[in-house]
Amino acid sequence: MSNVREFIDFWVENSVHPVEQYRTPGASQDVAELTRRLIEAAKGQGISEAELRAEIGDIAAYIEELLRAANRAESERREPHLAWISLAAPRE
Repeated sequence: MSNVREFIDFWVENSVHPVEQYRTPGASQDVAELTRRLIEAAKGQGISEAELRAEIGDIAAYIEELLRAANRAESERREPHLAWISLAAPRE
Protein backbone atom coordinates (compact mmCIF):
# COMPACT_ATOMS: atom_id res chain seq x y z
CA MET A 1 0.00 0.00 0.00
CA SER A 2 1.36 3.42 -0.93
CA ASN A 3 1.99 6.18 1.59
CA VAL A 4 -0.61 8.27 -0.25
CA ARG A 5 -3.24 5.55 0.14
CA GLU A 6 -2.33 5.08 3.81
CA PHE A 7 -2.69 8.80 4.40
CA ILE A 8 -6.06 8.96 2.61
CA ASP A 9 -7.41 5.98 4.56
CA PHE A 10 -6.21 7.49 7.86
CA TRP A 11 -7.71 10.90 7.02
CA VAL A 12 -11.04 9.38 5.98
CA GLU A 13 -11.27 7.31 9.16
CA ASN A 14 -10.78 10.45 11.25
CA SER A 15 -12.64 13.01 9.15
CA VAL A 16 -15.60 11.49 7.30
CA HIS A 17 -18.50 10.71 9.61
CA PRO A 18 -22.26 10.36 9.23
CA VAL A 19 -24.57 13.24 9.98
CA GLU A 20 -25.64 13.17 13.59
CA GLN A 21 -29.19 12.36 14.60
CA TYR A 22 -31.55 15.35 14.57
CA ARG A 23 -28.88 17.38 12.71
CA THR A 24 -27.09 18.31 15.90
CA PRO A 25 -23.66 19.88 15.50
CA GLY A 26 -21.04 17.36 14.64
CA ALA A 27 -19.13 16.13 11.64
CA SER A 28 -19.10 18.31 8.56
CA GLN A 29 -21.21 17.16 5.63
CA ASP A 30 -19.86 19.90 3.36
CA VAL A 31 -18.04 18.18 0.49
CA ALA A 32 -16.15 21.34 -0.53
CA GLU A 33 -14.94 21.90 3.04
CA LEU A 34 -13.85 18.30 3.48
CA THR A 35 -12.11 18.36 0.10
CA ARG A 36 -10.20 21.47 1.11
CA ARG A 37 -9.29 19.90 4.46
CA LEU A 38 -8.00 16.72 2.82
CA ILE A 39 -5.86 18.66 0.33
CA GLU A 40 -4.45 20.87 3.09
CA ALA A 41 -3.72 17.93 5.39
CA ALA A 42 -2.04 16.06 2.55
CA LYS A 43 0.15 19.05 1.73
CA GLY A 44 1.17 19.15 5.38
CA GLN A 45 2.40 15.57 4.94
CA GLY A 46 4.26 16.34 1.71
CA ILE A 47 1.55 14.83 -0.52
CA SER A 48 0.47 16.91 -3.51
CA GLU A 49 -3.06 17.33 -4.80
CA ALA A 50 -1.90 15.59 -8.00
CA GLU A 51 -0.82 12.55 -5.95
CA LEU A 52 -4.22 12.46 -4.24
CA ARG A 53 -5.98 12.59 -7.61
CA ALA A 54 -3.74 9.85 -8.99
CA GLU A 55 -4.79 7.63 -6.08
CA ILE A 56 -8.54 8.37 -5.82
CA GLY A 57 -9.55 10.37 -8.89
CA ASP A 58 -11.95 13.26 -8.35
CA ILE A 59 -11.42 14.17 -4.71
CA ALA A 60 -14.82 15.80 -4.17
CA ALA A 61 -16.67 12.89 -5.80
CA TYR A 62 -14.70 10.44 -3.65
CA ILE A 63 -15.60 12.29 -0.45
CA GLU A 64 -19.23 12.66 -1.51
CA GLU A 65 -19.53 8.90 -2.04
CA LEU A 66 -17.91 8.20 1.33
CA LEU A 67 -20.37 10.56 3.05
CA ARG A 68 -23.28 8.88 1.30
CA ALA A 69 -22.07 5.46 2.43
CA ALA A 70 -21.47 6.63 6.01
CA ASN A 71 -24.90 8.26 6.22
CA ARG A 72 -26.60 5.21 4.71
CA ALA A 73 -24.86 2.87 7.17
CA GLU A 74 -25.77 5.11 10.11
CA SER A 75 -29.39 5.30 8.98
CA GLU A 76 -29.56 1.52 8.68
CA ARG A 77 -27.93 1.13 12.10
CA ARG A 78 -30.51 3.41 13.71
CA GLU A 79 -33.51 2.01 11.89
CA PRO A 80 -32.74 -1.46 10.57
CA HIS A 81 -36.39 -2.07 9.73
CA LEU A 82 -36.16 0.77 7.17
CA ALA A 83 -32.88 -0.35 5.57
CA TRP A 84 -34.64 -1.69 2.49
CA ILE A 85 -35.83 1.85 1.68
CA SER A 86 -32.30 3.14 1.14
CA LEU A 87 -31.58 0.19 -1.12
CA ALA A 88 -34.65 0.85 -3.24
CA ALA A 89 -34.39 4.65 -3.34
CA PRO A 90 -33.14 6.10 -6.62
CA ARG A 91 -29.74 7.77 -6.55
CA GLU A 92 -29.53 11.45 -7.33
